[in-house]
Amino acid sequence: MSPLVKIRSERDQMSAIERRIADFILENAQLLRDYSSQQLATALRISQSSVVKFSQKLGFKGYPDLKYSIGEAVARAESGDDAVVAAASTQDANGANGSQLWRRKSEAEEETRLINPPEAVRAVADALGNAGKVFIIGLGEDDIHARAFAWRLSLLGILTVHNFDTAHMIASVSAAGAGDALLVFCEDGKQTALSQICQQFRKAKGKVITVTRHTSNALRAHADLALLVSAHDERPHIEPLLYHSALQHLLDGIYVMICEGSKKRYGILQANLERIQPMLKP
Repeated sequence: MSPLVKIRSERDQMSAIERRIADFILENAQLLRDYSSQQLATALRISQSSVVKFSQKLGFKGYPDLKYSIGEAVARAESGDDAVVAAASTQDANGANGSQLWRRKSEAEEETRLINPPEAVRAVADALGNAGKVFIIGLGEDDIHARAFAWRLSLLGILTVHNFDTAHMIASVSAAGAGDALLVFCEDGKQTALSQICQQFRKAKGKVITVTRHTSNALRAHADLALLVSAHDERPHIEPLLYHSALQHLLDGIYVMICEGSKKRYGILQANLERIQPMLKP
């Protein structure tokens, strides 16, 4: 596993000082070769021993070992990008770009899988599959996934209440009760209105499930269960593609769990597809 992936996957379990070191390394991986352990400690205003202990906790002998490993990972990534660029000059450019994008999506999906333990994903699948009603909301681009997932749950016979308007959702959750679930999609986790909906839902004794980036954010603080997405790229036109791809892969896995976890649900799915198919014909 890449040391950068390992750092991202374990960040939430780290202490406050360890998270500061982790964030600095993730944001400055290409520059780390110029930092000694003392310089890194000075930059973060922590002790040198904290840097050494951080490295050892990740399974490295010390900071030089960690720095070397990260340098190798960065070099591999850069050489990979260079290889794609070189190939583009002699091969079809669209094919080369597609290959690079596929690789970056695969990396985002792997990181996302690592930061969502199997037991946490299973808990989400169980909560949705056993809920009396599932309330689903996402704003803006987040509604793309909210709408599609609501449709899939409906095919399984799960009563879903989907909305993309916060005022309407506040009114809807007044009908929520114990045993219901609220699934909230918010990439940055900073929408105040969504946090208010979560608070209201928890008063009704329902279970709150949030879907956000792998960052500390206000929305996650209201979650009983949290799904996290890790997708990073310096190019603003690429990073959203990685996020949506990794999130879709995560949701697909949960949907499969719900489908295969109940013969009754699977039977309802087949019956619904048979009923819908004739309606799609011209």
